[in-house]
Amino acid sequence: MLRQVRAATSAVIAAGLAVAGGWVGASPAEAAAGPTALNGADYTLSADYHKYDALDSALVTALGTSPVHTVMENANHTRQALPSSFSVAGLSTGFRFDDGDNTDCKSVPQGITTSRDAVGTANSGNYDGHQLVLVSWYTADACGGNHQRSRITLADWDATYPNTYRKILLVEPTGTAAAPDFKDIPIHAGGVSWYGDYLYVADTGRGMRVFDMRKILNTDTGGTADQIGRQANGAYYAHNYAYVLPQVGTVTSQTATGVAGLAWSSISLDRVSESIVMTEYTCPVSSTCTDYPKRAPRAVRFPFAPGATTFATTTTASQALMLPWYHLNGVASHNGRWWFNSSGAKQLYYWTPTAGPSTFAWVGGGESLSYWEDATNPDLLWSLQETTGGRNVFAVTQATYGGG
Repeated sequence: MLRQVRAATSAVIAAGLAVAGGWVGASPAEAAAGPTALNGADYTLSADYHKYDALDSALVTALGTSPVHTVMENANHTRQALPSSFSVAGLSTGFRFDDGDNTDCKSVPQGITTSRDAVGTANSGNYDGHQLVLVSWYTADACGGNHQRSRITLADWDATYPNTYRKILLVEPTGTAAAPDFKDIPIHAGGVSWYGDYLYVADTGRGMRVFDMRKILNTDTGGTADQIGRQANGAYYAHNYAYVLPQVGTVTSQTATGVAGLAWSSISLDRVSESIVMTEYTCPVSSTCTDYPKRAPRAVRFPFAPGATTFATTTTASQALMLPWYHLNGVASHNGRWWFNSSGAKQLYYWTPTAGPSTFAWVGGGESLSYWEDATNPDLLWSLQETTGGRNVFAVTQATYGGG
């Protein structure tokens, strides 16, 4: 799939651990070159939240589940403080993964969302008693190799709890109701959004895979690191992971005749408009790029069903934009405002239809974005870096990048 070859080139297009952030003044020509509107009717989604009901039910019966609070009580990795060398304008807070995850060139962090996405600001944004930062990862068969599987990490972000995080393997149910099984999901997991109990994970060429955070399965932690799924002895192994999150449904993307299919490179939640926004990683037509589409990228907004954290069976985009920027790894939108992160340019672009675009210096190796609403303190933008050895997860004050 289009973005799944990114691992091999990310060291080139996203070199560097961090830059000092600040506003980059755009020339009048650049300032005028903002996004342009496209026909939203050209972009639709088909949702199926029941595709794996029978298999998921059988897996729950066979393995049992653990709620998020139990998973976090058994968190077995300790996050570290951001290094003193890390610098970006408006830095508010953040952390770094432990040394093993920070330097593992085969497993790479990509998407980011938080329990503030899931539940909003009520009860300090706690989901099942925990305030959490969730990051999606892919794992390759070698450094820069082919995708083998994907996972998430749940990191506690509340002073009440220790500075810990837990890994959970993402799996697709297989087998039969009488003999349920599961297998790895070898996707890039370039973006992730948590809304209510549902977790939406970008699947580059298709749309999104859907997971239910109430259905985290317990596994047998024995076996070998290469074993996955139901074994002849009746045990369920998952590469030594203690927990797996099985897929419950799909959200499939379609475009009108003559309109290029969307590359779901990154996604994030807009709680104000109750929608998910997505964007594409593409290259300029004049570039020598061969691994990605050579065309202008798009950003598209898809609304959830009214009053729900799910999409209707069929959903038409409520907004679609053609963008003047390239190498986009992250997108966020909130209250009519948009942010786009370009790893290639090390820039964060801000745009509203009335104010037009602004450009800010940003970090190297930057990935997805997530908007953090706060009822008493300034709102934040969360992001992260994929660079091996410099995997910082950080939050900046939103007002630093585009005003209130």
